Amino acid sequence: MIIEVCAYSVDDCLAAERAGANRIELCGARAEGGITPSLGLIRAAKAATSLPVFVMIRPRGGDFVYSPAELAVMEADIDAARQASADGIVLGTLLPDGRVDRDTTRRLIARAYSLPITFHRAFDLTIDAAEALETLIELGIGTVLTSGQQARAIDALSLLDALAKQAAGRIAIMAGSGVNGQNAVQLAQAGVSALHLSGSITTESPMQFRRNDVPMASTIPGEYERFQSSETAIRAVVDQVR
Repeated sequence: MIIEVCAYSVDDCLAAERAGANRIELCGARAEGGITPSLGLIRAAKAATSLPVFVMIRPRGGDFVYSPAELAVMEADIDAARQASADGIVLGTLLPDGRVDRDTTRRLIARAYSLPITFHRAFDLTIDAAEALETLIELGIGTVLTSGQQARAIDALSLLDALAKQAAGRIAIMAGSGVNGQNAVQLAQAGVSALHLSGSITTESPMQFRRNDVPMASTIPGEYERFQSSETAIRAVVDQVR
């Protein structure tokens, strides 16, 4: 069972490695659900860990229908990730009708050359999961990350099981969203080949002087709390399925 940790910092990567994870999905902007990390973070993560680092290619939060300008940015980000020795690429593009955007996905795969590709949870916003899975297989995608089209993967065991049976080894099904030490075994028993988690905990900022009435952004976390991956939370999953 592959355990992939969604990491947003070098510290997250190190926690994942210490806990026994197999792979990193490296992202920026946790509050937006993950976007393309900075080039500096990619390089630092590669230098700090021996784990394979798959880089998120997503130019913004929100939906997965992209303009020509955004696609150009995604291509440039793939180039940068490759040059920084990324081990894989994570992406996902959809059409407005809820189907996988074959042409755009094919274009981005070609840009990644031989790097393995994970299609991220854009899959969970498709209109027909079975059809979308066949499309990804046809395109040569190696892994699909999915919560089974529910908010939490544990609430989609029947669909995850169906997708694993449909995949039949042609593509890896990686369950993600809400994965923890209490549900990892159930998810593994659904037939998926990988689990994805951040293992996040909230910690206090070391700032002593504070202006609580001057927010820097409209999102959570605020200026005086931090989210980070917990080695203990990740290890709890690893220990359950190894």
